[in-house]
Amino acid sequence: MQEILTAAIEIARAAGDVIREGFGAAQQVDYKGQVNPVTETDTAAEALIKTRLSRAFPDHRILAEETGGAGLDTPGYLWLVDPLDGTNNFANGYPHFCVSLGLLRAGEVVLGVIYDPLRDETFAARRGHGATLNGAPIRVAPAPRLSDALLATGFPYVRRTAADNNTRMLDHFLRRCQGVRRAGAAALDMAWVACGRLAGYWEMHLSPWDIAAGIVLVQEAGGVTTDYVGGAARMFNGGEMVASNGLIHAEMLRVLREGAAAPHPDYPPLVQRGINNSPVECAPRGTSVPRFAA
Repeated sequence: MQEILTAAIEIARAAGDVIREGFGAAQQVDYKGQVNPVTETDTAAEALIKTRLSRAFPDHRILAEETGGAGLDTPGYLWLVDPLDGTNNFANGYPHFCVSLGLLRAGEVVLGVIYDPLRDETFAARRGHGATLNGAPIRVAPAPRLSDALLATGFPYVRRTAADNNTRMLDHFLRRCQGVRRAGAAALDMAWVACGRLAGYWEMHLSPWDIAAGIVLVQEAGGVTTDYVGGAARMFNGGEMVASNGLIHAEMLRVLREGAAAPHPDYPPLVQRGINNSPVECAPRGTSVPRFAA
């Protein structure tokens, strides 16, 4: 497996070279949805990755973001490829994106590589052997409580029309943690949980190639990954992801489950009914904390 990981790192870094060279240059941009672009650099990086993976591992199958491929139920080895996670960032000159390669064996993620070409940071992990950043071991953040935690999240491509686009949940988390960042690259969010820059991350409507590499990275760095109800069934098949240092995982799941009714670090939450019967979260009587909508 170490030989496979070494090859995956080399391939991810080669794709990163393509991305770095294309960053800032004029791009042909097409759209898979209103806010879901694909550039010629996405296509070129994916072609390089697929060619090199097929050459190195002819018995492995591939499922890639832009061109599809084998199904998740494929027996044996299956690569999940996101050639450019953070295409919106890339297309707009925002310097935050990566290459992500995850390897499944009989449905379990056994290896992952996430490469940030602008910072030249290679996150890598294989099942049972820990996680590294540029070859040095990494561990998740030590934050013991949600109130001590810096989190990350994202908003789905269907955010303009979805009944639940994560904005209400963002409000609930903002009121219970140190802060929330939204940088626009799910794979890097998970890599940053693995190396301790973030203590937790949640997001919905994700694709398998967004999260595969991050799952093994976070787990091998000592963290926990689940779906919104604490299991695994809806990570790949429902697009739900909660990744954390493990210490705050139960608190994160409780916020996702209870919303405004989840415990607040500064006062016990009271949930009342507001306009249109929507929940309104407020401070207890006698406190100076202003009321706010949930």
